[in-house]
Amino acid sequence: MSELTYLEAISEALREEMRRDKRVFIMGEDVAEYGGAFKVTKGFLEEFGCERVMNMPIAESGMVGAAVGAAAMGQRPIVEMQFIDFIACAFDQIVNMVAKFHYRLGIPLPMVIRGPAGGGVHGGPFHSQNPEAWFAHVPGLKVVAPATPADAKGLLKAAIRDDNPVIYLEYKWLYRRVKEAMPPGDHVIPLGQAALRREGRDVSVITYGPTVHHALEAAHRLADEGIELEVVDLRTLVPLDDEAIFRTVRKTGKVVVAHEATRTAGFGGEIVARIAEEAFEHLDAPIVRVAAPDTPVPYSAPLETFFLPDAPKITDAVRKLARY
Repeated sequence: MSELTYLEAISEALREEMRRDKRVFIMGEDVAEYGGAFKVTKGFLEEFGCERVMNMPIAESGMVGAAVGAAAMGQRPIVEMQFIDFIACAFDQIVNMVAKFHYRLGIPLPMVIRGPAGGGVHGGPFHSQNPEAWFAHVPGLKVVAPATPADAKGLLKAAIRDDNPVIYLEYKWLYRRVKEAMPPGDHVIPLGQAALRREGRDVSVITYGPTVHHALEAAHRLADEGIELEVVDLRTLVPLDDEAIFRTVRKTGKVVVAHEATRTAGFGGEIVARIAEEAFEHLDAPIVRVAAPDTPVPYSAPLETFFLPDAPKITDAVRKLARY
């Protein structure tokens, strides 16, 4: 079993799928000779050629539009946003064309839009955002948010093979920070299945992306205090594994929902609403959210640290909830 970083796992998934299926190709800014801003596609041009590893102009709407045409004709394009923040430039194409294409025309649209998301690397307000809630709100799109290298690989392979358009978020903070042994063979993780990262009896943390690691660190700290934290990693937001959510609520009765995105209208609010509608009678305390405050992401390192949810913030929230 090879051990790969989060970034290497994404790169390996892309290589394996491009070798497996000649319809798969990559398009984006500087993805060819340069190998991508974070070197995810380093060496791809030499292996697959310029017809399958395509540099594009700085026009996100244009590259998404080109991908729509290719997918409609039976290809399986992967669009790389150099930073996921720039997906906003293609918002009209994604929500009004990509998401509705199958509904309007009955034609599958197998395409993936992937890009580096989140903070923790002092990228400032234009290179650190978490846009998952924008797209989870739009019917017709799937949204993936992996937290581990093995999941990054397995979920990306599933996304590429899916006949629906997928927004695939990969977290810069995790790129070279976490490493994991890869399962052997054709490692594919079905979309829509959450993972139980840690079993506990007292409080549940429901989360995804980098906050999974913060929750696990908090669990380690709290265990010394006699508080056993259960950590559920959603992995995909659309489709959402409702049963995994309700199962942990029934088990502990106390829930923290944590994510790196800002609080108001963040995806955590959807999780809270579903619990309130379907599992309210199992709650022993109010649901607590841990999220970033409603401001742009600061560039200053100390301010960014203050801004981002982390293990101490989750630990404090769990302590209060445990005492309720």
